[in-house]
Amino acid sequence: MKISFIQPSRNNLKYLKWSYDSIRKNQGNHEVEICVADDFSDKDGTWEWCKEMMEKDSLFKAIRNEGPTRLGHTILYDRLVNEVATNDICMIYHADMYLCPDALDAIEEELKEKTIVSLTRIEPPLHPDGPEKVLLDCGIEPEEFNEQKLLDYLNETVPMDSVTEGIFAPWAFWKKDFQEIGGHDAIFAPQSKEDTDIFNRFYLNGIKFIQTWHGYVYHMTCRGSRFADGAARNPNGEVFMKNRETDEWLKQNQKSTREFIRKWGHFCKHDALMKPIVPPKYNVGIRVENCTPQLLEALEPWSDRIYVDLEEFVLYQMEEEKKTSFDLNKRLHSLTDEDRYDYDDIIVEINGISFNQQDFQLINNLSEIIQDSGEIGEFELGNLKITINSLDTYERNLIKVTN
Repeated sequence: MKISFIQPSRNNLKYLKWSYDSIRKNQGNHEVEICVADDFSDKDGTWEWCKEMMEKDSLFKAIRNEGPTRLGHTILYDRLVNEVATNDICMIYHADMYLCPDALDAIEEELKEKTIVSLTRIEPPLHPDGPEKVLLDCGIEPEEFNEQKLLDYLNETVPMDSVTEGIFAPWAFWKKDFQEIGGHDAIFAPQSKEDTDIFNRFYLNGIKFIQTWHGYVYHMTCRGSRFADGAARNPNGEVFMKNRETDEWLKQNQKSTREFIRKWGHFCKHDALMKPIVPPKYNVGIRVENCTPQLLEALEPWSDRIYVDLEEFVLYQMEEEKKTSFDLNKRLHSLTDEDRYDYDDIIVEINGISFNQQDFQLINNLSEIIQDSGEIGEFELGNLKITINSLDTYERNLIKVTN
């Protein structure tokens, strides 16, 4: 099998070297092209190492973002896939992953037409457990990596399942399937929610998701822009993250979450094994009497159009349009607009005086509520009055993006 590994990296050179060595050590009989994007590393000599490796290894390719603005992996994944990788099969692969023996054999066995195959992750106990991964502490830094402990586990463990349904990094795919839907959506750049978005779109486009339990990576999980200070060990040898998420990541995650809701009409959803759950996307108008600036900020992403009696909504628009790719001129309206209700399949009427947290939870689950109702008409739920004029759905319009 010929496969291109897709690896953006930023100031993570020691992990990148460790990852590179594992790929070359355990690639077996497969031809592996390693495609790295240096996202303006400015502390550790990543680009100098990349240039050196391109001289030494004919199947090592690298590009660099010269900065000073970080592009993020949302953009760089796609540049590597579309402009650098030469193989029909690619794999999104983090810079802090160790490729285990026989992993590529497992991918080759399962990667048929219209499928995406994820390798099973073995991780130190730094993040919540889940049925789709294995928690095993084999190290949080390359210099303390216990390779023998990892190999002993792999040799002694017989998985209960050969495959399950789910998708997460590292995921191997056919380039044509990636390009058919336009790759990642740039509205989530530099990062956060771009993965759930593209997984939803793959799902709607008929792609089958396979997690193989015959192929593994060890994922250190402790580096990146989310946790810039990494992890450490306490005196008992237990691992922990040094600090909370960075302000940069928290700000970007909030922005991307609001963009995701504007696009899909719901939060990110998946089952226990990380298979996407994609509720219907309805055409929703929200009408708010006695609106406040805080209520407008909370409700606007959940609608396709929101109508308010708040004169200051122009101030909200001026500030929020700096943070969104959506046209707020089309989304924000006064309750007195003459053509205000021409386009709304679903109308939700709210009085800001009585609106409470329970009502907001209903808004969060509106797609499922409408789907469960299943009929045209009016009904009240909590303090909401909901009118269903049409049950047309639009999620399939979101499959393809043009960046």
